[in-house]
Amino acid sequence: QLQAFGGGLVQAGGSLRLSCAASGRTFSSYAMGWFRQAPGKEREFVAAINWSGGRTYYADSVKGRFTISRDNAKNTVYLQMNSLKPEDTAVYYCAADTYGVLDSDSAKDGYEYDYWGQGTLVTVSS
Repeated sequence: QLQAFGGGLVQAGGSLRLSCAASGRTFSSYAMGWFRQAPGKEREFVAAINWSGGRTYYADSVKGRFTISRDNAKNTVYLQMNSLKPEDTAVYYCAADTYGVLDSDSAKDGYEYDYWGQGTLVTVSS
């Protein structure tokens, strides 16, 4: 199971850190991703990280502002979001890929992921 939390209301330019906690012993072998869905829009890729944390991938829209990381000892993946913009407003979802290794194409494909958590709402006010 995956549980995302840490969303909330923040002003433009502010920061939030999302967390996604996973249950089970195999978390450290999973690649993890964050996606988001804004009202009336399709789900879109935000960031992903391979099982070891050695490779990360970002959507162009968040590159340089967001950072994905993981702590395998805590079975948790994080999304640090800085310089938030109103267009970052969305429900954010974490997802797990049991294969463990993503490339720049597969990281962005929601169908690559096997498990999804419930979303956490991020609202950025202008």
